[in-house]
Amino acid sequence: MMTSGRPFLQIPGPTNVPDRILRAMDRPVIDHRGPEFAALTKQILPLLGPVFGTRGGPDGGAPILFPGSGTGAWEAALVNVLAPGDRILAFNYGHFSAQFAQTARNLGYEVDEVPLRWGQAVTQDDLECSLRDGAGEAGARRSTGQTARQPYKAVLVVQNETSTGVLTDVAAVRRALDAAGSDALLIVDAVSALASTPFRMDEWRVDVALAGSQKGLMLPPGVALLCAGPRARQVAEQCPTPRHYWDWRPILRDNAAGFFPYTPATLLLFGLREALVMLVEEEGLDAVFARHERLAGGVRAALAAWERWGLTNLCEDPDRCSPVLTAVKMPDGIDSDVVIRHARERFGLSLGVGLGRIKGVVLRIGHLGALNELEVIGTLGGVELALRESGVPLDLGSGVAAAQQAFLKS
Repeated sequence: MMTSGRPFLQIPGPTNVPDRILRAMDRPVIDHRGPEFAALTKQILPLLGPVFGTRGGPDGGAPILFPGSGTGAWEAALVNVLAPGDRILAFNYGHFSAQFAQTARNLGYEVDEVPLRWGQAVTQDDLECSLRDGAGEAGARRSTGQTARQPYKAVLVVQNETSTGVLTDVAAVRRALDAAGSDALLIVDAVSALASTPFRMDEWRVDVALAGSQKGLMLPPGVALLCAGPRARQVAEQCPTPRHYWDWRPILRDNAAGFFPYTPATLLLFGLREALVMLVEEEGLDAVFARHERLAGGVRAALAAWERWGLTNLCEDPDRCSPVLTAVKMPDGIDSDVVIRHARERFGLSLGVGLGRIKGVVLRIGHLGALNELEVIGTLGGVELALRESGVPLDLGSGVAAAQQAFLKS
């Protein structure tokens, strides 16, 4: 059934694109070898530094842009710093962490994958234990004359697991690496976290961070963003892995003059400049992060009000709940896909589906990007209607009122 009014896109990405950004991209394509484009590039790259939490320069991170997606950014992050056969430590705590590890396997790396419950975050203890167990295994092999396995060359972490609504503490991951005496590169997927929650590349000594344009940066899909730290850039110069499209070395060289070694996503870069002006120069990143926490608090308050009807947060630790989305676990006997389809067809409300092993178990409410309190309240009202008409006998307005109270207090 057709519905009038604005469609509510409340998936955890792609997010709503503000009109300002749409207007910034609505222009003729320019010569990507000309001076106007070089000026655009030189405006964008410095603004990306604060978003990644780096001061830049020889001791900081260098932003790198590819036409592509977050999945492409995974591959770029791996092939520039790792050689086939290198040993990697990864954790399976959601659909995207599992897929990141699978990408590494497909590229020929040896991946030790630690399974966690979907709804958990990687903790400092998890990582320290895994690093020490891996080192102990290598030592045992040497003492028995077996071929020793090499130390870990990289650790893969997803900061915000988009499938489960769990935020991992990257600072704790760095502490674990230091405590274990590991020299492994720290590679962090910040796809749904960047520009929505703090990322501190320099402080956490992240070696490679990666993201996509379609989440907190409020753009359409199409730009893969990376930030390579000094150690990663040095390793990449000697990395023997064959690479061409995803090789970041020619990009870094050409960016110095404002250009790229390929045809860039020209119009999206105009949108990226506008987004960075809005986030960094106008609203300010601290205010952006506070806004996301405030909106997330309203959604969590609504979910707490719904708990009496069997709806729960998939994230197990209240301190690790994501500020960008909430994964709502359905009561017994309710298929989340049915609720999601009803919300879309009846109310024009798009919610995130459950992915992988939690398909049909959760619906995901995105609360990131260009969003405010009134839009969240409207979303929660739509979720309540869809739940009620799909067989969950909740009191209409219970979650909405709880969110309103949370917003009054924040």
